[in-house]
Amino acid sequence: MIKWAKRSTFVDLFAGLGGFHVGLARLGHECVFASEIDPHLQAIYEKNFGIRPAGDIRRVGINEIPPHDLLCAGFPCQPYSKAGSQRGADCPKWGDLFEYVLRIIKARRPRFIILENVPNLGKHKDGATWTAMRSELERLDLDVDERVLSPHQFGIPQIRERMYIVGGRSREGGIGHFSWPVPDRKDTPDVRTVLDKRPSEARPLSNQVRRCLEVWQEFLDRSPRSVELPSFPIWTMEFGATYPIEGPTPFSLGPRRIMKYRGSHGVPLREFAPDERFLMLPSHARQWGSEFPRWKIQFIRQNREFYARNRKWIDPWLPKILEFPASLQKFEWNCKGEERDIWKYVVQIRASGVRVKRPTTAPSLIAMTTTQVPIIAWEKRYMTPRECSRLQSLEGLQHLPEVPTRAYKALGNAVNSRIVSLIAGSLCQLESSLDDSHRFESEPSRNLQPNNWSQRGLQVHIYRVG
Repeated sequence: MIKWAKRSTFVDLFAGLGGFHVGLARLGHECVFASEIDPHLQAIYEKNFGIRPAGDIRRVGINEIPPHDLLCAGFPCQPYSKAGSQRGADCPKWGDLFEYVLRIIKARRPRFIILENVPNLGKHKDGATWTAMRSELERLDLDVDERVLSPHQFGIPQIRERMYIVGGRSREGGIGHFSWPVPDRKDTPDVRTVLDKRPSEARPLSNQVRRCLEVWQEFLDRSPRSVELPSFPIWTMEFGATYPIEGPTPFSLGPRRIMKYRGSHGVPLREFAPDERFLMLPSHARQWGSEFPRWKIQFIRQNREFYARNRKWIDPWLPKILEFPASLQKFEWNCKGEERDIWKYVVQIRASGVRVKRPTTAPSLIAMTTTQVPIIAWEKRYMTPRECSRLQSLEGLQHLPEVPTRAYKALGNAVNSRIVSLIAGSLCQLESSLDDSHRFESEPSRNLQPNNWSQRGLQVHIYRVG
């Protein structure tokens, strides 16, 4: 049984499904306030934890937020994510929310903070955004440090890098005692440890997706074993294309000057009216501006060279991929050296293409549509929300959103509760008599129901601070 030096109080801002709550309650801490703008998630949070979160933090008065030892906030990532607008503080919907976090810290002066966001926050505007944020936190008498961590580093089968930020009051010792959790490299994660065997509620693949995977499997079957499959994304629309990629973009050249070239899948552009020629280019080539970025030029060149070397076996196959939308005409094989059998792996379909990954880890959960949910190819189905919850170390939650679309979105936005436990275990100077090799046990918080937190073989490392 764990003996804690102190039960701390915490607030859970932008709470979502409560990843911070789960991680801290697991250590014996008490939530005294939560906020969440989504009414559906407010109701789920109340069912799971017995606390009804306040709504939009911008409409909450400071006096409504009680004093607390630890402030937690996974503030919205869309302004900083590569997949979002990257408008930062200029984002009209979410860009000002960090300012509200600062206001609460200034008014309530918590002893510690833990913040979470996408790793691109550290690179946004060449690092200027994070430099400014860090300065604001330090101006509030906080010592601050940050690190990018992913669940797969700690035995959880999901690659999902996130930037974690910790801070402590300078006048109360700061974070000099704190050490970041050390990745566990002893065991290779295995996604099968979080799966149920052929769950009845699992959604089967649509006919289109199943047929698409069959066509890509034929591509793998046709490829000679002497041909190494590309490590770069395969963009079939570049097979046979000749439009210029160095210098001015096709848009800059204009429809008359590009008519002598070939567009997607080698279609002659001269066969189309001037106002249709740009539509015959791959979507990634319909770009305004003076020139393509170097990474795009490299991908295009690699695809064209691969096709030129292998067109003898690609050409008979190529017409079959044309029946699918552009996103399904792209392919990423992340299983170098493995058996060329799609049906033995984990697949995810995104706007960037069909990704095939080893079953050691699942693709990163995102605030996804149902079409982007990881596919368990050997069972020809999508992962269920309950399985996805295990990737976020939220398997103990009794309630998830009943509508699958909402459940997947919430899980894609969630913070991994085990990483929260690892960080907080060091930050808050908790003492443990439990050896790391034992399964975690703790007294349930008054906001938890005793049987909700079974850990399905999960080990939690508690760091002793002297």
